[in-house]
Amino acid sequence: MSTAPPERPGAGEPSFREALRGLPGRVWIVSLGILVNQIGNFLPVFIVLYLTGRGHSAGAAGLVLGVSGVGRVLGNAVGGHLADRIGRRRTIVLSAVTTSGPTAVVPFLDPLPLIVAVVALIGVTSQIYRPAAAAALVDSVATERRRLAAFGVFRFALNVGSAVGGVIGGVLAGSSYTGLFLVNAVACLLFGVVVAALPRDAPGARSDRGDGTRAGAKGAAYPGTNRSAAWPGAARAAGYRRVLADRALTRFLLMTAVAEFVYVQSTAGLPLHIDAVGLSERDFGLLLGLNGLLVLLFELPVTGAVARCRPERVLAVGNLITGAGLALTGFGTDLVLLSATVVIWTVGEMTNSAVSQAHVGNLAPPGMVGRYQGLHGVAYTVGTGTGPLVGGAVYAIDPWALWGLVGAAGLWSARLSLPSRRAKAPVGGARS
Repeated sequence: MSTAPPERPGAGEPSFREALRGLPGRVWIVSLGILVNQIGNFLPVFIVLYLTGRGHSAGAAGLVLGVSGVGRVLGNAVGGHLADRIGRRRTIVLSAVTTSGPTAVVPFLDPLPLIVAVVALIGVTSQIYRPAAAAALVDSVATERRRLAAFGVFRFALNVGSAVGGVIGGVLAGSSYTGLFLVNAVACLLFGVVVAALPRDAPGARSDRGDGTRAGAKGAAYPGTNRSAAWPGAARAAGYRRVLADRALTRFLLMTAVAEFVYVQSTAGLPLHIDAVGLSERDFGLLLGLNGLLVLLFELPVTGAVARCRPERVLAVGNLITGAGLALTGFGTDLVLLSATVVIWTVGEMTNSAVSQAHVGNLAPPGMVGRYQGLHGVAYTVGTGTGPLVGGAVYAIDPWALWGLVGAAGLWSARLSLPSRRAKAPVGGARS
C-alpha cells in the first residue's frame, strides 16, 4: 500500500474542455456506434404496444418484459466476462450481430412462447456490448478527467440517439411494425460495422503501466492507495467471485441498484401520480420531454463542472438531489409544480450519469475492467427492473408510502456513495 498522501482530484490534469479536445479517436468511434445503435433501438420501447396490438393480453406483454429484463441482467454479466477474455471490439461486434438476426424475425413470429424465447435471447445479446463499450473507453484514456470526458461524450451520444430514435420509432410504428423491427436489426449491424473500425485491442493494455498499476487510477473510493497491489496476478483474467471480494465495488454496486430504483420512479411512479391528480398522458409526455431537453443541453457542461470534485462526493450529492426531486413529486398537483420537481431530479441525473461509469473504471484493477463494468450493468438493470414492480406495489398501498420510500432510498444511496465508516483511512492520514 502506498504511504503517499492523497492527491487532490485532477491534480496535474488538463481542464475538462482540454480533455474533451484531446480525446482519442477510439472514444469518438465507440460513441458514434452508440449513437447509431440507440437511434434504432426500438424493440424495448415498442414491444408492449406491438404485442397488445396483435391481440395479446397485458399480462402476456408483462411476461415478455419480465423475461427480457432477466436476459438483460445476464447479458451484462456475460458481456463483462467476454470483454476481458476476447477483447472489447470482438465482444461489441458479437453483440451487434447476434442481436440483429433475432430482432429481424420478431414480427414474423406467431406463438407467444416463441416470442418470449426470442425476446429473452435479445435481452441477453443486446446487453453484451455494454461492459465492453465502457471498458473500451476506460482503456483509451489514462487519467480521471479524460475518462470523465470520454464518458460525457458517450452519454451525450446515448441521449441524442434516444431522442432521435423515439421520434423515428413513433413514425415507423404508425406505419409498419415489420419495418420498425427490420430497421432495428439494420441499426444493430451498422453498430457492429462502426465498432469493427476500432484497432485490435488487448484488454486494458492501453491503460496499464509496466509496473502493474493503472495509470491515472488513484484508488477511487480510497484515494492514495494502490488497489492493484491487493490483487496478486490481477493482470490475469479472474472470475466474478474474485471481483465481488472487492468491498468497495460491492458497496458501489448496492448504491447503483438503490439509486436506479429511485430514478426509475420517473417512469414508474410519476405516471401513476399524473393519473391520480387528473393530468393526462400528454402532460406526462411534456414532463419527460423537459427532462430530455435539459439532459441534452446541460449534461455535458454539468459533467465538466463536477470534474474537479471527488467522484464519491459527486455521486452522493447527485443521489441526494435525485431522491429529493422525485420524493417531492407527491406534492405536485399541477404541471407547473411537477415541472419544478422534474428540473430538480434531472439536475441529480446529470450530476451522476457520466461520473458513475467513469468511477467504475477508477475502481477496476488491470485485467478486470470488463467484469467491473459488467457488474455495474447488472446492478443498474436490477435497480431499473425491480423499481417498477416494487414502486407500483407500494403505490397501490399508499401513494405517500412510495414517495417516502423514494426519499429514504435517495438518502441511503447518497450514504452508500461515500466510503464506509469502517474503512481504514489511508496511511497518509486523511479520510476521503
